[in-house]
Amino acid sequence: MDPQTSVSQQQFALIYLPNKDRTTKKRRNKRFPASCVEVKESKSLAIEAAKVNDKKYAAIVIGPSKSSEGQYIYYLQAWLE
Repeated sequence: MDPQTSVSQQQFALIYLPNKDRTTKKRRNKRFPASCVEVKESKSLAIEAAKVNDKKYAAIVIGPSKSSEGQYIYYLQAWLE
């Protein structure tokens, strides 16, 4: 994060993992497209909105950032339980 700008910020969010089981090695992905991230106002709201059956998991993310491919992405900082 750049402390002099507000472009990328630490935020609470839900991450949608459509084809991945959270317990597999695939969960180690650290970058997620903006289309799979739903920013929440607080940690408690993210945790309450998480739905394992719908493959939506609470997390702390940093972003959005623009990738070299021109897409907006978020970086996973930590999963919330």
